[in-house]
Amino acid sequence: MMARFIRRLLVEDKGGATAIELCILTALISVAIIASLHTFSNQLNNTFAAASSKIAITP
Repeated sequence: MMARFIRRLLVEDKGGATAIELCILTALISVAIIASLHTFSNQLNNTFAAASSKIAITP
């Protein structure tokens, strides 16, 4: 009875693996979001810099 309980705990418990998979997935999504925000912020900065220079040139 006890051996069957321990075997069931060790063999059939997939909760730890699922938690690790979710952590890895969350980390990958976070890296993708940070990378895209970095690219987007550079493009936005360039757009505002171009608009600012055009406004400064206009008399």
